[in-house]
Amino acid sequence: MNEVKTLVRLDENSRIPKYQQIVNSIIEDIENAHLLVGDKIPSINEISEEHYLSRDTVEKAYNQLKEKKIILSVKGKGYYVAKNISTSKLSVLFLLNKLSNYKLKTYNSFIDSMGADAQVDLNIYHCDPRLLKNILNENMGAYDYYVLMPHFKSEHEGHYNLDEQVMRCLKKIPSEKLIIMDNQIPQLGESVSAIYQDFKNDIYNALCEGIFQLQHYEKLMLVYPLETVYPYPKEILMGFKKFCQDFDFDFEVLETVYPEMELRPKDAFVVIEENDLVNLVKQVREQHYELGREIGIISYNDTPLKELLGITVISTDFKLMGETAAYMIKKNKREAVKNVFKFINRGSI
Repeated sequence: MNEVKTLVRLDENSRIPKYQQIVNSIIEDIENAHLLVGDKIPSINEISEEHYLSRDTVEKAYNQLKEKKIILSVKGKGYYVAKNISTSKLSVLFLLNKLSNYKLKTYNSFIDSMGADAQVDLNIYHCDPRLLKNILNENMGAYDYYVLMPHFKSEHEGHYNLDEQVMRCLKKIPSEKLIIMDNQIPQLGESVSAIYQDFKNDIYNALCEGIFQLQHYEKLMLVYPLETVYPYPKEILMGFKKFCQDFDFDFEVLETVYPEMELRPKDAFVVIEENDLVNLVKQVREQHYELGREIGIISYNDTPLKELLGITVISTDFKLMGETAAYMIKKNKREAVKNVFKFINRGSI
């Protein structure tokens, strides 16, 4: 291993945190081939003493570099460059509000569409605006593009789309480097690209597509969970109610599929969570009702298993969402695009 000492460059007047400046400086040296794989970099104590920084600041920078597999530590010897960084690759920070089959489908589609020309880092912020704010601040200026699905939760409000602290962070990112997915933040202005779902109108229009099937039922139920780790947009509930009122359906909103439901012939259900879907199908079978004739079921968001089981769905195209985001980056497109949302009848309604 080569003994090479990198020159860490710090700007006292910059608003970029010192630990991030250390990260950026080392990455820049690797990109410019001033540091090669196997080269040794200064110890935490050396940088701390040279630049009058706390050990914690330098250690935070090194931990970030280790997490990205850019450097590694060898016990008793120090820190070394672990991999090359190609300047020809675009760097993307992909921020998901939660891990789910649907979100990962979008992420994987984005990865496939970007191909080998991009380095994409995935981060999950669990609908927590404080966590997202910290992630954004820690990575400000470190990526070419930031792709974000903005869905937040609070103890009192449930789901909400806009957080003021997050907004202040997002406004620090150049508009051409930011892409909003799955939702909209109009307050960011028209110069920020977006591929979004219109939750209220999407469910309304999709149910309108299925009106021929739904008119055979006397009552419609939406199973809309309130007590859940990741809350769902209120606009889904609003769109369902508007559809029922406009087409004069008797309707009811349930928080869950309860044990031993009092099912009746000509009941139809719109179910969001998969656990509720499984419980409902089990009860339909146990009570000897015929699915698609006596009891109707529509599930929210499509999966291969629902296709296999013949469950009718209303769903956006998660694969297309990822492809569209990648296309916008590759072609430098800056526009707001509503993602496809459709009614897919498979006979369970």
